[in-house]
Amino acid sequence: MLPDDRRLPILNLLADYKEQYPLESETVEQYRQFVLNHPDCFERSLLSGHVTGSALVLDSCRKRVLLTHHRKLNRWLQPGGHADGDADVMQVAMRETREETGLALIRPLTGALLDVDIHSIPARPGEPKHFHYDCRFLLGSGASDNFTVSEESNDLAWVSMGDIGAYTTEQSIIRMLEKARRFIP
Repeated sequence: MLPDDRRLPILNLLADYKEQYPLESETVEQYRQFVLNHPDCFERSLLSGHVTGSALVLDSCRKRVLLTHHRKLNRWLQPGGHADGDADVMQVAMRETREETGLALIRPLTGALLDVDIHSIPARPGEPKHFHYDCRFLLGSGASDNFTVSEESNDLAWVSMGDIGAYTTEQSIIRMLEKARRFIP
């Protein structure tokens, strides 16, 4: 069965990513199968899991990374969130970054996926345990690095790459940083 046109762009991004990072082909194939088997993969109402978009955001000097201390998960993470029906995962990542950080100007530093991740979200009242199928992009802050802490976060922080371990040991964030280094002058 061929996917509808809405799912073709994400499948193309995943195919390009798999070619770039063949050691991650198992994760990419699991993600791909999820998208192929769920026409409603971009909807939060799909209780088993859904597509999300997030971003590793570099400051205007490309020396620091913006992390959010997520209110619900109580961990330092990259900004991001639910697609809520939007099949353009780059736009999802940009929208969620703007909403969570208040950064006035952000732009993609590459059109390709920086990382893909499938992670479990714990059950909460009214919401079962489920999976986030996350497409991650590399974004850069514009002229101003001034941020605003949203209701979704306890705090935000610009963190130098060398100090990231003081905030998080999340392997997926460390993996994104390693991949991002090739785009940093």
